[in-house]
This record gives sequence, structure tokens and C-alpha cells, in this order.
Amino acid sequence: MISIGLVDDQSLVLSGFSMLLGSVDDFRVAWQAADGSQIPGQEPVDVVLMDVNMPQVDGITATRELVSRDDHVRVIMLTSFGEQQYVSRAIDAGASGFLLKDTEPEVLIEAIWVVASGEAILSPQVTAQLLTSLRGGTPARDVAYEPLAPDLTERERAILEKVALGYTNDEIAESEFVSMSTVKTHIRHILAKTGSRDRVHAVLHAYRAGLVTTEQLLHHPQG
Repeated sequence: MISIGLVDDQSLVLSGFSMLLGSVDDFRVAWQAADGSQIPGQEPVDVVLMDVNMPQVDGITATRELVSRDDHVRVIMLTSFGEQQYVSRAIDAGASGFLLKDTEPEVLIEAIWVVASGEAILSPQVTAQLLTSLRGGTPARDVAYEPLAPDLTERERAILEKVALGYTNDEIAESEFVSMSTVKTHIRHILAKTGSRDRVHAVLHAYRAGLVTTEQLLHHPQG
């Protein structure tokens, strides 16, 4: 059972999400809040759907505070705006993904399953746009500016590159000729060694260390 918190200052949005998610087997909407200031004191949950723009405590600030208190929770940022500035700030605050509010219901449901399992919901193309925005440049200007975690093994480096390129665990297992459990073990080690709380932040590390480029992310078939 995945427990979910909803945070949005529009009551109709809260009601709609609550009805949708409440109809899904193994989902439980634990609480709803109309502002980021109402989150403290709520019961711990697995996933929070967080609006960006709210009148008192905005979603970016609320996410940063929530993640700092609970390293188990995963946050999906929801907004009506598509500007990259919100994506980069959301990820920097500790969010595990970013979706627009007009996302199809089945996509939102799948996103909750994905982040609850510890993975990310940004496709390689969206990640490329985010990284280019963070760098303030274009793919052609990619330059490593953060050292790659020094104690990664060659196998872990190869798997991290595939994670950054959008491979699923199944695809990694097939391409590396290893079992699924071995892939999961390697990914746990990668997250620990790179200081990443989830796959999104591991991808950021891979990019900043020059292991992958935005050009690869934009054109790789796994996108």
C-alpha cells in the first residue's frame, strides 16, 4: 500500500486527485493540505504530490523542508507552468520528479508507482532540458565540472551511464548480462557512493562529471 499526501491551494484540484488516486488499488490518500505551511504535523507518507505556487509556503520551500525531515518521502512536483526554472528548482529542492497538472491520469498513476520504488519520472529528454537550463548553456558546451565519485567500479560506471540514458532495470540487466537483483544492488551502491537520494540526482551527478552529455540524452533511443 502506497500512502499519498496531496498539497494544492485549489480545492477542486485536491478533490479531483483524491478521487482519482483513491480509486486505485494499493493507493491510500492519507491527507490533503491547501498550503505548504500545513504539511508539518501530518502523518509520514510514501509520496507527496506538491503544487508549486501556493500563497504562504510555496511548493519548492515545502519540498526542501519535507525532504530534510524525512529521507523516505518522495515528492512529485505538479504545476500549471512549463518553465524550466520550476523543474530545476524542484529537483534541487529534493523532488523526485516533475509533472504538469494536465498530465493524463494513467501517467500520474504510473509516476507514483515509479517514484515510490525509488526511481525517477523525468525522461532523458526532460532531463537534458533541465541540465542545459542548470548550466545556462547548450548541449555543445558540455564540460565536466564535478569529479565522478572516485570509488565507483567499472561496472557501476557503466550502469550509471545507462541509468542516465533512461535504461530501465530490465534493460540494464539484459545489456550487462546480469540478474535484476544484481542491477538493484549496483544501483544502491551507486546512490550511496555518489551521495544521491534517487536516480534523478544520480543522473545529475553523471552529467556534472561528464559521464553523459545532453546531446546523448536528447538523442538516445531510450528517451
